[in-house]
Amino acid sequence: MAGHVQHAPRLRRRTKARITFDEHLPVDHSLSRFYRIGAGLMGVVLVTFGILGLFDRIGFFDTQGDTVAGLNTNGALSVLSICVGVLLFAGMVVGGNFASTLNMVLGVLFIASGFVNLALLDRSFNPLAFRMQNVIFSFVVGLMLMFFGMYGRVSAGLPHDNPYWRARHPEEAEREQRARRRREGISQE
Repeated sequence: MAGHVQHAPRLRRRTKARITFDEHLPVDHSLSRFYRIGAGLMGVVLVTFGILGLFDRIGFFDTQGDTVAGLNTNGALSVLSICVGVLLFAGMVVGGNFASTLNMVLGVLFIASGFVNLALLDRSFNPLAFRMQNVIFSFVVGLMLMFFGMYGRVSAGLPHDNPYWRARHPEEAEREQRARRRREGISQE
């Protein structure tokens, strides 16, 4: 049997759909509403804090700062809080994956800010006039934003009607959809 080559059986490669952040949820999906609410709530908190800080007319980079709602602030931190709050309002208006991704990114930035400003406590260079209560607030807001952003996207037990689960398991989602169509076809007859 010269020239006869036995081919090994081809293994069927399982291809996973790659999840990208620009995939869109259906406009009326309940997850989109959750992302919007989270962005809006955190936006209100930050804008309120920033406006209250500006009313005290403290120096822009005053390292002593002033206390507003139990947190230390200065002009720079107040303006920064308003800008981030407005950005969160934009996320609330757009909704969907944009709001989710914005919540996650800002959550990570708030946690990073907490660590950076923790290192700057009691230093001469403390441009945002952070104190320990500000660091804790930064960590809490960061965790809340990450929760609001990751909810329904990151879990081992996502329901099968979740768009992120369907994108991660396209073959199984297709089988379930075919079975659902067959059931609907039978029930219509």
